[in-house]
Amino acid sequence: MKSILVATDFSERSDRALRRASLLARQAGAGLCLVHVVDDDQPARIVEAEREAASQLLDEQSATLREMDGIRCDTQVIFGAPFAGIVEATWEREPDLLVIGPHRRQALRDIFVGTTAERTIRTVTCPVLMANSPPAGPYRNALVTTDLSDASRDAIKRYLSLRMPGSARTSIVHVFSLPALGLASHSIPKEEKQRYLDSEAEGAARQLAAFLGDLDVVFAEHILRHDASTPAREILNAAEESEAGLIVVGTQGKSGLERLLLGSVAEEVFRHAQMDVLAIPPKHRR
Repeated sequence: MKSILVATDFSERSDRALRRASLLARQAGAGLCLVHVVDDDQPARIVEAEREAASQLLDEQSATLREMDGIRCDTQVIFGAPFAGIVEATWEREPDLLVIGPHRRQALRDIFVGTTAERTIRTVTCPVLMANSPPAGPYRNALVTTDLSDASRDAIKRYLSLRMPGSARTSIVHVFSLPALGLASHSIPKEEKQRYLDSEAEGAARQLAAFLGDLDVVFAEHILRHDASTPAREILNAAEESEAGLIVVGTQGKSGLERLLLGSVAEEVFRHAQMDVLAIPPKHRR
């Protein structure tokens, strides 16, 4: 990992992203770029005033990072909507990683449009790290998710190529489906239900082992969970139980009304995770 882009609006949420990014940069010897987007759909004098204020704040932050932390750092002010500006910066600079702060929920608007964070991970080609928790140090435990698809395998390979520093113990979780325990679950005897669950879990374990066969990595733990709730909720439960500081999820390039209204597993994890989440998009999306 050589370059990290940090999107900041100078809020406390963005400060969390900056602190995580600077920690990663020191560990990896990477350079930072701080980007702020000024909304240009305003009177010219307001746009210019915001540009000047943002430039000054960025210069102060970058100077601190260079002088106090020894991190190579530059800055950029972009004009446009926050989502579009962040995407433009990633296309121009092609960073290895984009770091953003936790999303700010906007109730009904999020259901139909999505947050800036969610719209960003749908569009950019670089991995996106949402810094949800206060950075207290390097990641001690990371949890990688998989649905056993080719896209998931590619996402894991891309995550491994980042060589994220500090994630000394990395586990993998797979949520498998139990179609027979649907609406008729209440009518199935408890013993029969457990035998079915055990059988499906054994099959899922074999499938996971086969999936990992061509990946050059040894995971500390293979975690299997069935879809007792939603895949995203099971992933979050597994992350809490394993005390993971980082969840790694792959995203797929869905589009259309279904995605807009229902979202994806990655986006549900993004919305509800208390720990950091790293989204790995398809490498060739544009």
